[in-house]
Amino acid sequence: MRVPPGPTPVTGGTAELLADADRDGAWMLLVNGTPQSHVDLDDPAHLEFEYVRRMGHVLDLAAEPGAALDVVHLGGGALTLPRYVASTRPGSRQRVVEIDEPLTELVREYLPLPRRARIRVRAADARAALETMHPGSADVVITDVFAGARTPAHLTTTEFAAEAARVLRPGGVYVANVADGPPLRFARAQVATLRTAFPHVCLLAEPGTLRGRRFGNLVAVASATELPLADLSRACARDPMPARVVDGTDLEQFTGTAQPVTDAEAQPSPEPPAGVFGR
Repeated sequence: MRVPPGPTPVTGGTAELLADADRDGAWMLLVNGTPQSHVDLDDPAHLEFEYVRRMGHVLDLAAEPGAALDVVHLGGGALTLPRYVASTRPGSRQRVVEIDEPLTELVREYLPLPRRARIRVRAADARAALETMHPGSADVVITDVFAGARTPAHLTTTEFAAEAARVLRPGGVYVANVADGPPLRFARAQVATLRTAFPHVCLLAEPGTLRGRRFGNLVAVASATELPLADLSRACARDPMPARVVDGTDLEQFTGTAQPVTDAEAQPSPEPPAGVFGR
């Protein structure tokens, strides 16, 4: 592959691809100095970021091992999870929505996608693109969108959750990266919001983040049907940084009195503190 350039202007600011000194063939994508993605070109099934690995567990359990899936990725970055699905579930049809077209061009030029991977990338706003998709056309919808280091407000609401539920097939799964810190008001409200569209919701997160000790990434998982909670718990417990699966009564206590968020009152996710995520 060609050697990537230095810092490069993109729609969202400045992007840079840095080689991983610990893994040959692996690269880190930074946008405005914040790590956004990690890609191992030699081993696309390797997921470096802990929260991305948890999303990978959800994908692993979304169907029988190796079975192809229809996946919608809202937010592309360096296309880490699309590469993962193409590697672990050959033949999967994947639609990626990434608003930053120059960023996608940079990634595709210097971190080429696997041959024969059925990955289509569209430059558009994530919610606007979701609203154009056919009902029941996806097995999994993943939201991992950031403007700067914050999730845009219009991707955090009951109206947005309803659109995700509409696009999913019966038994489909919605997955979202929820970045928050103490006192976790945003994460609690996101659980309440998802519950307006999905009867089954859980959170995957490492214990320190769940206890409000630090800012971090929680993974919200939702579906119209029961989630594979026991299998998710086992997978998360085996990770280098083990995570908890919060559901049932524990999730009720976590959510507390938090109310669902609507379009009329939505705010972006909290700004990470200085120094978090390499900022």
